[in-house]
Amino acid sequence: MDMKHIRIEIEADGIAVLTLDNADESMNLVSPAFIEEFSAAVEKIATDDAIKGAIVTSGKPAFMAGADLKFLGAAFDKGMTIKDALAFRQAPSDMHRRMETCGKPFVAAINGLALGGGCELVLACHHRVIVDDPKATLGLPEVNVGLLPGSGGTQRLPRMIGVERALSMLTTGEIVSPAEALARGIVDQVVSREALLDAARAWLRGNPDPVRAWDKKGYAPPESFGLLDTKMATMFTMAGPGVSAKTWHNYPAPIAIVATVFEGVQLPFDSALKIEGKHFARLLADPVSRNIIRTTFLNKGKADRLASRPEGFDKTTFRKVGILGAGMMGAGIAFVSAAAGIDVVLIDSSLEFAEKGKAYSAGVLKREIERKRRSQEAADTILSRIHPSVDYADLADVDLVIEAVFEDTAVKADVTKRAAAVIPKTTPFASNTSTLPISGLAEAFERPDDFIGLHFFSPVDRMQLVEVIVGKKTSDATLAKALDFVGQIRKTPIVVRDSRGFYTSRVFQTFIHEGMALLQEGVKPAIIENAAKQAGMPVGPLAVTDEVTIELPMKIVRQAQAEMGTAYTPPVSLEVMRRMLDEFKRPGRKGGAGFYEYAADGKKHLWKGLSDAFPIAKEQPALDEVKKRMLYIQALETARCLEEGVLLNPVDGDLGSVLGWSFPTYTGGTLSLIDTVGLKAFVAECESLAQRHGERFAPSSWLREKAAESDSFYN
Repeated sequence: MDMKHIRIEIEADGIAVLTLDNADESMNLVSPAFIEEFSAAVEKIATDDAIKGAIVTSGKPAFMAGADLKFLGAAFDKGMTIKDALAFRQAPSDMHRRMETCGKPFVAAINGLALGGGCELVLACHHRVIVDDPKATLGLPEVNVGLLPGSGGTQRLPRMIGVERALSMLTTGEIVSPAEALARGIVDQVVSREALLDAARAWLRGNPDPVRAWDKKGYAPPESFGLLDTKMATMFTMAGPGVSAKTWHNYPAPIAIVATVFEGVQLPFDSALKIEGKHFARLLADPVSRNIIRTTFLNKGKADRLASRPEGFDKTTFRKVGILGAGMMGAGIAFVSAAAGIDVVLIDSSLEFAEKGKAYSAGVLKREIERKRRSQEAADTILSRIHPSVDYADLADVDLVIEAVFEDTAVKADVTKRAAAVIPKTTPFASNTSTLPISGLAEAFERPDDFIGLHFFSPVDRMQLVEVIVGKKTSDATLAKALDFVGQIRKTPIVVRDSRGFYTSRVFQTFIHEGMALLQEGVKPAIIENAAKQAGMPVGPLAVTDEVTIELPMKIVRQAQAEMGTAYTPPVSLEVMRRMLDEFKRPGRKGGAGFYEYAADGKKHLWKGLSDAFPIAKEQPALDEVKKRMLYIQALETARCLEEGVLLNPVDGDLGSVLGWSFPTYTGGTLSLIDTVGLKAFVAECESLAQRHGERFAPSSWLREKAAESDSFYN
């Protein structure tokens, strides 16, 4: 057959060199086309008497990654069944097994990273030589997408390096360097790049045994006695609960990995592969893997490629930006801009404050140098791009201005006008507000069509999301430029329309307000906090409210009341916030006391006075009820944002929730959660919650109609 993704060269001494070189992608991926070609290549080597053995290497900088997730995404859209999943897994597994047992030795010459399916191919080879390069990493990170290695990885790795080490790698998705891979027994040689192929040839010329240890008569791994072995029994007795405690049973993959390894090492190898296949198929057909892959890989990839960018506008490359406000947000934006090669004018009310903003970048860079992520020279170059100033005249030649001052309309208007007086007439202006309507802020700018919102998340250097807010008069040309900037600083954008709180702040607030509503109802604070974490939120609503301070949501409420009057419906938590601030003087961590007590050593615990301030009810709700309330209120508000046109599509809703405030990834995001439950079932459950807990849970007529027409937002 004609080969599109693999080149085969037969050398004079009978060594075949298989060079993986995907013709359609920049990375070698496991796809149906690749499996067909590689299987044919293995068959040729196995049946050609003139070929003594084969080297598998890559024509790309990396050796090979895992499965082609675009293919998986298409399969999910069609409806992945257990039968489909078994068939998807069987072909690569059979391919690796045929290579392993064909009677000819195969050696992997690993010239770059080999992850997922690429690592499984490496493990199926009889010998492994890897280049001495820190970028040439190895690992089986399938657990991070809700899966387990499905082509023998869960069975070969334990037999090669031992069950305990293999379990650690498989359940965490750990990726190791060449030196560490050699130390653990994952590879056999680490050599220079120049010596890679020669080392592989040398091994083949030594007439190696092409039969793996587990295919020889009498083989049994040390752990094959299962629970009859005390060490094995102890290890697996602890392994299951250990991963359950970390995942709260929200992520089935780690538990399935433990079960697959436990069952597999007690069986002959081919029987073990069947066990692996069944567990893999179950995971692949589970909504969790679909949710994770669709949102965090496929849709994130599209957003990173600026899929929402309006067409018809030339790409803008930013050379110099002005940032107004050198506080935490402004300093963070300055850092990511400078790190992307952009000169920054960082303005504040005093040079001392502006210099302090630059010092933030110096601190980040110092930590990166200590962790060997950047050189001192690179750090110095980044710092040299940040120019602290108090003089707005320094903005005369900037390509973009980002305002990141105090969250106050009047303060923002003042700095906007001062900047507008000196910047070029073609320079767009962005506000880093988290809640204030962009159209209102644009009134202080003489060119409202060039005004847009760029809502960054704290800390900016670590948070990937940027919420791009389009005002009523924002032009498509300005949106295109804003997205070009987000792409240049290597962040992930979502695009939303203007409204109070936009999307992310508006929906995230429902989480903290629901937590305080539960407290008001007499639910034990520990139940509230633990239920949130068991549902998959990183911290409880009371803890996160303390971090942002109770003053912030209260200020948002007061501002909305002042501007909207009776048209504004205050959150159900208003009385809790009022009492915490006015009665108990406990504004949060910044004020030294909130829902939690804060010790001098940094430790914290729930305020013992909470049960007196908000008496505990005699009857406590079921944990699942509390979890459901906190997740569903966020999903329901997201649906309202989609209904009102604040969100333009479900993709941005899911990405914004997962990347913006760490909504649990197993759900795929707030709207994928609804899809997983099913629109009809979700609407019914919300109606039930509304009867018990109030109108905030009542689904709109629009959502009821949508549920009657379809059972999925993504359909």
